[in-house]
Amino acid sequence: MTHPSAVPGPLLATIRSPEDLRRLHPDQLDDLCAELRDYIIDVVSVHGGHFGASLGVVELTTALHYAYNTPTDQLVWDVGHQAYGHKILTGRMDRFETNRKYGGISGFPKRSESPYDAFGVGHSSTSISAALGMAEAFRKTGSTNKAIAVIGDGSMTAGLAFEALNNAGALGSDILVVLNDNNMSIDPNVGALKEYLADITTSKTFHKIRNEVWDLLGHFKGAGTKLRKVASRLETVLTTALTPGGLFRSLGFKYYGPVDGHNVKALVRIFEDLRTVPGPKLLHVVTVKGKGFAPAERDQVKWHASGSPFDKVTGASLAQKPSRPTPPKYQDVFADTLLDIMDRDETVVGITAAMPSGTSMLKVMNRYPDRAYDVGIAEQHAVTFAAGLATQGIKPVVAIYSSFLQRGYDQVVHDVCIQKLPVLFAIDRGGLVGADGPTHHGLYDLAYLRCIPNIVIASPLDEHELDGMLRAGIAYRDGAFAVRYPRGEATGTPGTGIPVPIPIGKGRVMRDGNDIAVLSLGAIGRHVEAALPLLDARGVEAAWADMRFVKPLDTDLIDELARTHRHIVTVEDGTRLGGFGSAVAEHVAAAHPGVGVTILGIEDRIVEHGSPEELYRETGLHAEGIAVAVEAAAERVRYRQPIG
Repeated sequence: MTHPSAVPGPLLATIRSPEDLRRLHPDQLDDLCAELRDYIIDVVSVHGGHFGASLGVVELTTALHYAYNTPTDQLVWDVGHQAYGHKILTGRMDRFETNRKYGGISGFPKRSESPYDAFGVGHSSTSISAALGMAEAFRKTGSTNKAIAVIGDGSMTAGLAFEALNNAGALGSDILVVLNDNNMSIDPNVGALKEYLADITTSKTFHKIRNEVWDLLGHFKGAGTKLRKVASRLETVLTTALTPGGLFRSLGFKYYGPVDGHNVKALVRIFEDLRTVPGPKLLHVVTVKGKGFAPAERDQVKWHASGSPFDKVTGASLAQKPSRPTPPKYQDVFADTLLDIMDRDETVVGITAAMPSGTSMLKVMNRYPDRAYDVGIAEQHAVTFAAGLATQGIKPVVAIYSSFLQRGYDQVVHDVCIQKLPVLFAIDRGGLVGADGPTHHGLYDLAYLRCIPNIVIASPLDEHELDGMLRAGIAYRDGAFAVRYPRGEATGTPGTGIPVPIPIGKGRVMRDGNDIAVLSLGAIGRHVEAALPLLDARGVEAAWADMRFVKPLDTDLIDELARTHRHIVTVEDGTRLGGFGSAVAEHVAAAHPGVGVTILGIEDRIVEHGSPEELYRETGLHAEGIAVAVEAAAERVRYRQPIG
């Protein structure tokens, strides 16, 4: 059942699939788009979710499903938070209020969820590559199906998009790329390409000359084929000179546009025409992110997503204000520490890949605009750019989400670690991130970084350790240094106020206990702390150590605990395969073969979306789950010989 305030309009209520949509008369599409936009606003204002991007593509979404025979024709979305309208029009309207909720529909396109979701996507710039693969498969099988990639919202700043464009042009594949040009990703787009695309959306020269040419030809009743061909060539020359058409033509694409992305009937006519045009095609569509909701149009960064209820007319928050001050977010602790470091050391610079708000690097950019870089959605470039800076004595800090660093993995190995360059990686969103789901969970960083030489890997228990680790990382000059921390609020526990770097490779015992030893890495240790009273009530005395570093591992501390305990339990909010627990188990197996190790972490499976609390409970990494696992391990120990 939908929320009482989210009732679809009369036209939208009849749409259960694109087949229903295609039964409408073109004159009804404007009204349908208005109802679809209202419905998205109604639901998100109550239940939260991504916002501005989907509002900006309502007409585009409607026109695509109207003109193309989806799902037979394959529609691939780039950056899936544009796809809310797509989900509603493809049979998920009744479940839309469950969007991004535990057990509900995904916030992104997902192949297992619907046949209309042609390709799963959470990260950017994959659509052209995927659609190209589909187009080639159609060619090889003799199918007449169409492949359409909708890219935008900043995705064209990534190299992967241009690799795919280059390949598509060389193959001559029958693919349509729709460039949704709204000049935004989450934060404003950056880079030369953004300026190139933006210029045409404000250029009066091209439109004036084109209109004057065709007005002039209108006076020649018998102009004939020859003059029309001359005019067409003239328009091609003008388009190449004054629009991005020259860029895309050089890659082998037929370029069309720019066109108004909010004129649904015109878009339908264009798409129906493009269906008959063979080969690689690119349609440049200009849209407004947040279209139809004034607050979102005015502040597109703020309204990229909403995590709390708001007034659907004014945009004012309806969330209850906390009765006491809330702890700072880890990302803000990172930014405040980095600013303090930069105040003292002018060789330190910050780098982010299109996430200045999400990583709080925006704070740094505001104070030091000449020492902070947003390189766009280009994680590979961000890493190698940092490596180049490091070769010349600059101290680069790369602020990046855990799941986004996966995209720069080769550069971490090849450009940073092999050369032992002192690049500091501030890895945000480590662990289970919540509603963004599988594409954004930071579960693999410990495992994929631990196997690389010449890198230190640290993870703080709280904000004070984060501060100390960042300071230690800046001072470290013998290779790379990674500090991995979670999304959301820190602990709010008072600190000394004295900045002190944390000794590299040294953990600390937080509590003694005789029965079993528990070793945790990172903020998941707070769940261990909450499990200790539960264990006490069960008669289990557990020692607890906050290990702080997975590389180098504090083997002295492990040796000390292994000499006095028959069993060690490790706890991490990452994959159990090859991560922190594996590192401990490898050392214990070699140095203490009589000591058992139980590894608690994420099993070898995909974890879906939900609130962090729900996901920690599902994976057994909440306090009760940890207590149960530790108690079971302690019971096994009791039946063994005492330590000799």
